[in-house]
Amino acid sequence: MTKVIGLTGRSGAGKSAAAAIFQKQGIPVIDADAVYHGILSSKNACTEELVSTFGREILGGDGLVDRKKLGNAVFGRENTPALLHSLNTITHKYIMAEIRALVQAYREKAVRAVLLDAPQLFEANADRDCDLVLGIVAPDEICISRIMARDGIERTAAERRLAAQHSVEYFREKCTAVIENTKGLSALETEICRFLENYGV
Repeated sequence: MTKVIGLTGRSGAGKSAAAAIFQKQGIPVIDADAVYHGILSSKNACTEELVSTFGREILGGDGLVDRKKLGNAVFGRENTPALLHSLNTITHKYIMAEIRALVQAYREKAVRAVLLDAPQLFEANADRDCDLVLGIVAPDEICISRIMARDGIERTAAERRLAAQHSVEYFREKCTAVIENTKGLSALETEICRFLENYGV
């Protein structure tokens, strides 16, 4: 029986580092963001829905959705929560269809577990497809500095991005388990190995 483990948390908490550790432990990773990139890299029904909601200005010169332009159409606006809801409503159904196909392929290979790395896990109701959900959290200041370093953006932009996301408390309430990622990679690896042991993976 293949266990599906959901991995989630706020931007800058260290989900990518956690996913790499799961992979090192022999657990394949489905990256919801990579699935999303794949969907946006071709013209399809998702592209059409996004254009009809956010306008043609979200398209690049190649006629494909430009993620930066799409981000500008959603974040930092008075009605960002409503716009974000619209964006998620459109994209999640396409992402989930692709993820379920990937999970099924791993089930057929009878792997012991598969990790679903999905920042929007709860918003997409993808937690319903998971046996366990692990939240990676870190204090605001650490998340902001990691976002700035990773994405090469200014502090105000990083703060705005974090402010549009759920609080640490939200993940503590909703996840099966939560790991505080503040002490570096080896500590994170120890915690993840403990999590796998505790839940019999």
